[in-house]
Amino acid sequence: MVTSTGAFLIPTAIGHDPVVGGFGIAAGVFAGFVLHAAQHQLAHLHLPFDATTLELTAHSLAAGFVIGAVYATMPALGPALGVAIVSHKAPAGYAAARRLYRAGRSVSVLLVPAAAVAAAAVPVGFVSPPGSDVVHALVFGVATGVFLHVALDFLPRCEIGGEVSEAAGLTDPETTAGEFDAQHHLLDRLRLHAVTSAFAGGVVVFVAWWGLHA
Repeated sequence: MVTSTGAFLIPTAIGHDPVVGGFGIAAGVFAGFVLHAAQHQLAHLHLPFDATTLELTAHSLAAGFVIGAVYATMPALGPALGVAIVSHKAPAGYAAARRLYRAGRSVSVLLVPAAAVAAAAVPVGFVSPPGSDVVHALVFGVATGVFLHVALDFLPRCEIGGEVSEAAGLTDPETTAGEFDAQHHLLDRLRLHAVTSAFAGGVVVFVAWWGLHA
């Protein structure tokens, strides 16, 4: 996800207008942060809908608007944009499906947010925006910022006090010294796995890009 953002989106946003593209990226990162916080608040509401599905659908609708806007401004970037989209949505879909499966729930609920991407992207993609470099830089910048926020949010925080250490039980005050040592070694292995996995993902994106240009 980080590799595809750096290789496909950032150069295009900056290439149209360095300053506007840079501000667009910053705005996109902030928008992604706001969206993430808003999605978290949905989990606290007592609604007759599945909270996970509702959060994912809201995220997918926002992603669809971004994808549609990007394609409307630069429809010639089909293959490269496709690699960028797949490299972002595939890890997110996998993580959501794995979480649902571990919780003993059906992964079929993901069909709703998956359809929400196209439902938002297709109509926006038919819009003809002004052919201005400033507009293109802003659209690509915001899209890049949102994608970059999502990518960085997926990088595991394998430090004591983070979500990964909490899942490993390192924040439990009743943990004995021996248990803490074993869990600390587990955290080290998870950190190594996270780095290796991120590197492997970057290599996959590079190979896909090379295959498109071979």
